[in-house]
Amino acid sequence: MASHRKSRTAGTRVAGIRTPALATAALTSVALLSQSADATPAADGAPSLEEVEKKVDALYRQAESATEKYNAAKERTGKQRKRVDTLLDDVARRTQKLNEAREELGSFAAAQYRTGASAPDTATFLLADSPQDYFDQTQLMSRLTTRQKGAVDDYVTEQSATMKKRREAAQGLQTLTETQSDLHTAKATVQRKLSDARAVLSRLTAEEKARLAAIEKEKREKAAEEAAELAKRQAAEKAAQRQPDTSASSSSAPSSPSSGAYSTKAQKTLAFARAQIGKPYVWGATGPDSYDCSGLTQAAWKAAGVSLPRTTYDQVNAGTTVSLAAAQPGDLVFFYDDVTHVGIYIGDGMMIHAPKPGAYVREESLYYDGESAIHSVVRPA
Repeated sequence: MASHRKSRTAGTRVAGIRTPALATAALTSVALLSQSADATPAADGAPSLEEVEKKVDALYRQAESATEKYNAAKERTGKQRKRVDTLLDDVARRTQKLNEAREELGSFAAAQYRTGASAPDTATFLLADSPQDYFDQTQLMSRLTTRQKGAVDDYVTEQSATMKKRREAAQGLQTLTETQSDLHTAKATVQRKLSDARAVLSRLTAEEKARLAAIEKEKREKAAEEAAELAKRQAAEKAAQRQPDTSASSSSAPSSPSSGAYSTKAQKTLAFARAQIGKPYVWGATGPDSYDCSGLTQAAWKAAGVSLPRTTYDQVNAGTTVSLAAAQPGDLVFFYDDVTHVGIYIGDGMMIHAPKPGAYVREESLYYDGESAIHSVVRPA
């Protein structure tokens, strides 16, 4: 993928932000190794269901990461294609002007040839029918010389500008070719990871699939409990903020107009997001029939009149970072060290998101993949 990703230094969670300490690939490898060690293997040496679940989840995560790379490359490709088209149009216009300037020079040369124009001298004076004829011819030649000089200057200037634009267009085409290569690579990676996940799941028996569903249900129940705990903490903080301050009059602490404006936009955003519940996750999709995670958040906030960038990598910087405890409905919640997933917070520890391939837009706990998966919370407007 191209270098639109911002580098991050190792660190710890501060005000709801957890900066990565290891590259995603390394984290995935460590996780899979530890899971393999802790999970009880099947009697025949085949991986346990817990291992299968974690492997499939890892593949889906990798597919989603590649999807965001695809989204970024697709966006850059579109912008670069527009730029190249503009440059090529400019080159065409300048080439036309250059041809017109060349024709003008040719007409001057032909005029001089027809009139025998040259520097006036005594012979020309003597051959003239009259002194007036001489002076008329001299003025004509003077005008031709001045206009010709201007035409030459114009031609040289236009030629230089045209060559510059041609070089820019050539460079733009080269960049476009490279970005299209990134786009194809990311697309192939997504398809390969999804194919690998389907292959793993296809080897499960009906009984194993049922047990795997039970494991998923247990995870969701645990995540719901953690969401409820977050909701309690947030409610307690809000109640504390509503306590009257006896040291100052109520008029000294007016409500923030921006908070009300944000709430209005957030309501529109959430109304749109709720209307998408049940639509399938499709990688690279931006609606209206299907979405990927960042496609959903972009479309939802657009419904509120706020323009967000296309990818999670850019959306995470498109607003004000707040702590998880201070999250408000409408805020964007980002996940994983490589910032490859995002959802829209709806309150009470819950969010609306497009989860992963094979799933549908739904409401789910922020802790669907554990608290450690939460990267940051961003308020877009």
